[in-house]
Amino acid sequence: MDTITHGIAGALVGKAFFAGRGNEAMNSPASEDAGYRARAGRVAIWAATLGGIFPDSDAVLGLFDANGMAVISSHRGVTHSFLCLPLWAVLLAGLTRWFCRRREMACPSLAALCGIYGVGIALHIFLDLITSFGTMIWAPLAATRAAWDLVFIIDFALTATVLLPQVAAWVHRERVTQPLRALFAWGFFVLAAFGVRWLALRLELQLTLWMAPVAAVLLGALCFLPVLRGWGCRVSRRAWCRAGVLALAAYLSACSFAHRAALGAVEEYAARQHLRVEAIAAIPLPPSLLNWSGLVRTADGVHFAILHLPAARPPKFGFSGDAADNPFISEARKLPEVQTFLGFARFPVVRYSERGGVSVVEFSDLRFYGRRVRGPQPFTYRVMLDAQGRVISFGWADD
Repeated sequence: MDTITHGIAGALVGKAFFAGRGNEAMNSPASEDAGYRARAGRVAIWAATLGGIFPDSDAVLGLFDANGMAVISSHRGVTHSFLCLPLWAVLLAGLTRWFCRRREMACPSLAALCGIYGVGIALHIFLDLITSFGTMIWAPLAATRAAWDLVFIIDFALTATVLLPQVAAWVHRERVTQPLRALFAWGFFVLAAFGVRWLALRLELQLTLWMAPVAAVLLGALCFLPVLRGWGCRVSRRAWCRAGVLALAAYLSACSFAHRAALGAVEEYAARQHLRVEAIAAIPLPPSLLNWSGLVRTADGVHFAILHLPAARPPKFGFSGDAADNPFISEARKLPEVQTFLGFARFPVVRYSERGGVSVVEFSDLRFYGRRVRGPQPFTYRVMLDAQGRVISFGWADD
């Protein structure tokens, strides 16, 4: 999941469960105790947000990675580990308490902060776990990557699900400004919905035409219906955000059902073709839970197809076979970077070609193949060798 969505999800959970009655306290008759709780509640929200973002701090390792392999060798490693989670929670809680004392700020207790950071980090790990990229949840004891294949790495619907309840709480916070805020929020999100539709068309991704207009109508209902008689202002921020948590659970349940349907179609194909399956998966594709790629790895290559739910008929599969082994491919496999890549890839395919006397060996992971625009497929590692089999260059393919 992208870092921005992680932060938004952390803020949602913080407002739903850890801020207490912060917003109500600010709107009630002032008292020293209520004011303290409100200020401590804001620190709790920031802690949940930071906890939701923190695991992606491992991206800085890429700044010290000369071969460009950090994205698959160390990203989603120890900072995304359930085993290391207590350590990160205690460290972040201690730093927060120290900072608040230095600035004389109201702050939750150390134990409360440890719990808040722990929940934020756990939420981040979970939201990465449900993607197809893979997360080393047992690092450093094990480098295996768990992946539940429920949502794409960037999922606009999931982002909207965790963001909209917080926007609704802001829109309906004060009755005087409620109509103007509703109009502003609705206009912004409608533009965003049609922007996603435009991006999907540019990337040649499957997107039903009615989705953007329906999203505009639903956004209008969320923004304007609570304005009637001002009932939206009577709903607390905590209630809005807890409804958002329930909506997130419902969305992920829908993704789980869609994944089961897509995987069933892939398994049916493998059984019908009597394939000797080494690996099989249904991988989510953007921009909605109705789009999937089906993949079956066999000893000689990968069978693949794009599926659109609900499927009226069996999907049409293609096949990408491995190049016949030769000395150049064997030499390329010896590179540590290639071994790292193959350890990461779930549906690897090896291709071989010659270009002007130079042997080119490409290793691709078809788990990410669903893109239809021109250019190389994502996660393709290229090795170039001379006629004697000496490595000339190696790195990620970008042309």
